[in-house]
Amino acid sequence: MTDFFQDQPLRIAGYRFSSRLLVGTGKYKDFDETAEAIAASGAEVVTFAVRRTNLGQEEGPNLLDVVPPERFTLLPNTAGCYTAKDAVRTCKLARELLDGHKLVKLEVLGDDSTLYPNVVETLKAAEELIKDGFDVMVYTSDDPIVAQELERMGCCAIMPLGSLIGSGHGIQNPHNVRLIIEQSRVPVLVDAGIGTASDAAMAMELGCDGVLMNSAIAHARQPVLMASAMKKAVEAGREAFLAGRMPRRQSADPSSPFAGRING
Repeated sequence: MTDFFQDQPLRIAGYRFSSRLLVGTGKYKDFDETAEAIAASGAEVVTFAVRRTNLGQEEGPNLLDVVPPERFTLLPNTAGCYTAKDAVRTCKLARELLDGHKLVKLEVLGDDSTLYPNVVETLKAAEELIKDGFDVMVYTSDDPIVAQELERMGCCAIMPLGSLIGSGHGIQNPHNVRLIIEQSRVPVLVDAGIGTASDAAMAMELGCDGVLMNSAIAHARQPVLMASAMKKAVEAGREAFLAGRMPRRQSADPSSPFAGRING
């Protein structure tokens, strides 16, 4: 941030983060590229699919070798789960593998073609996980009423989709995202659909507390360079939101006043 303004850290479930960009670990060509992209992003929170990631429970490359827990806040997620029962089981597995880690990203999907959240199952899973002591960051639709209910239940962050997971279409319904932000007392982070840096900046300009992404970086022609671009976009969007944009006008308003001009 600039010297004349010091932003507050992002606070989620007792954690404090200076970066508002959260990144995933899937879809890279190898762990070396994963590590380079995460470093370029400046992210402090790294999410991974518990059911698809080796954390040492199997032979072979271990994610923790490139994303060490002493350096990053790990955010296990329930990607690939289609029922509340499976999602809850997956979070409990993550807690066991990570020595009691409580912060999780809950996502319960509706189908294979859209990967849209199943809101009914998401609500069931969130309720059970919160009762079991988990800190739940929840992927959900951009429905303000559903978001409100998830917050009421005790979710520590609401994560509405911008558009379908992996689509790269950006934020399709900014009005709903803004409604969720305005009503929420917990952090709101856009999750899913980010395609490029301008999408990330838009999310932050709307007033989001952060952005989570994976495909937008991993599927770029140069993932490490895109990770760097996303870091800058999130920072710029945040500063623009805090600065407050100029009002939109129906007519022109000259930058230089006519009064006092030479030869006026």
